[in-house]
Amino acid sequence: MRKKIVTLILIAVMAVTLIGCVEVQPEPNPDADPVTLTVYSQLANYSGEMVGWFAQELLERFNVIINIVPDADGVYETRMNEQNLGDIVVWGADGADYKTAVDAGLLFDWEEDNILQEYGPYIWEHMQPALQKNARISSDTDTIYGFGHNVASSSDDHESFFYTWDLRWDLYKALGYPEVNDLDDFMQLMIDMKEANPLDENGDPTYAASLWPDWDGNMVMYVKSMATAYYGYDELELGLYDTENGTFHGALEQGGPYLEMLSWFNQLYRNGLLDPDSATQNFDEMTAKVVSGGTFFSIFNFAGSSAYNTQTHIDQNKIMLSFKPDEATPIAYGMNVMGGSRVWSIGAKSQYPELCMEIINWLCTPEGRMTMEYGPEDVTWYYGEDNKTYATDLGRDMHYDQDTEFPAESGYVGKFGDGDFEINNTTWSLDVVNPVSGERYNWDYWASNQTEARNAIEADWRSVTGATTIQDYLDAGDYKVAVGTEYSASSRSDELDIKWNQVTNAIVDYSWLAIYATSQAQFNFIVNDMINAANDYGYADCLAWCIAEAAARHALELAITNPQ
Repeated sequence: MRKKIVTLILIAVMAVTLIGCVEVQPEPNPDADPVTLTVYSQLANYSGEMVGWFAQELLERFNVIINIVPDADGVYETRMNEQNLGDIVVWGADGADYKTAVDAGLLFDWEEDNILQEYGPYIWEHMQPALQKNARISSDTDTIYGFGHNVASSSDDHESFFYTWDLRWDLYKALGYPEVNDLDDFMQLMIDMKEANPLDENGDPTYAASLWPDWDGNMVMYVKSMATAYYGYDELELGLYDTENGTFHGALEQGGPYLEMLSWFNQLYRNGLLDPDSATQNFDEMTAKVVSGGTFFSIFNFAGSSAYNTQTHIDQNKIMLSFKPDEATPIAYGMNVMGGSRVWSIGAKSQYPELCMEIINWLCTPEGRMTMEYGPEDVTWYYGEDNKTYATDLGRDMHYDQDTEFPAESGYVGKFGDGDFEINNTTWSLDVVNPVSGERYNWDYWASNQTEARNAIEADWRSVTGATTIQDYLDAGDYKVAVGTEYSASSRSDELDIKWNQVTNAIVDYSWLAIYATSQAQFNFIVNDMINAANDYGYADCLAWCIAEAAARHALELAITNPQ
């Protein structure tokens, strides 16, 4: 039964003139049993019932319990066979898996019975380009099934840098600031850091980097990401795409970026600089090593500074900050009003589509976007009398140390990190301007956070680099921009899909074997076996499809950058 009272309230609220600040949420019945919603998220690193502060937020706001199903091996196929994907469905990309689900009728039509307008009014009013993009990429070309992540309100700028090249600056300073022009210099820097700092805070061996296999897809995630961080080539299906000229570099291209970076990580391993648990550990186990000072660098901030820069380390005059080789040209993603490829949707078999829409709608409001990123309003952050955004002392502690616990008087329990938004997708880009404060949602740009250096080492980094923030530092260097378009990967035939799965499985499995090769000869032998196996499975057909996809993407980019 439609919730007529809620609908009338929503319609009334939409008439309010404070555009961008309206936030609507249901009034749950405190006497009703909570509803359990299944969220199948291809982006999640967590399985089971969501717990902690964010789970408490959803229980109090919507009277729901969230059960997360991540995309482990065979999960997608199983749920497709069962014809039930879940209540809220989050896609890692809007390509083959997503489009197959659309064609199979397993996603809910967001305009059925006016559900989007009635229960997703903020989305409907503020995300029209993203909704229309979703309709255009659907096979029927006019049905809205969701929207992609990182929606922007303007396409005039690029998002904050995702590949931040985090480095232990305290160790770099102690070595006398050696020159780092390229990856060879960076390798030598790692060798020198290991020699000077062989053990972490727990007495365990230190490494340049610690990887994890959870996020591997068509290739080993960290290997292809290293090419993105260094060359600015964006991942595109089974290879890497040069955003400047549209050139596609297949994963198995001789001398290409993927095999080059595969060799670089093997050299790390042979120099005793790669965590030997990299192929078997999960994300949380890797993070624990970063927190204990077990790694020297990460191309990602979430596996570097965000984990390492606790208040304890800051007080000890230790810190991770950005520092890239001079020749590196990391990618920056253009802001895109049409959103990215990671889609929010609702399962067609859900018994609670209105409730699912209400939750997704709240996540798109300023309060929801701020809450999912930084915690509960007036507990970890607040708007000042000037309407600008401020972190509370607790919120600041939690931002820099996710092991910080909520005090009893806050009304929340547990550590901040234990209650994270485990669905692991975004709505608005973090670099969109929050209409309430007039500042970006991004913490790094809040006026209240433009503060003095946190310790003497950060002050030294500022002095040496001439930058005040990580974004300033990366913006001042060379980088490439991936223009935001409505590109979406085409569907593959069933025959090609069989070849694709065999090829990608071979590439991932052989890549890990190559990383652990004990000599150059063994590395070459394994890579040769990988190429032969992939070719036998049909790599040439997969490559041809990828080249056609790259051409389609490049045409859309040219239509924006060089309009006729």
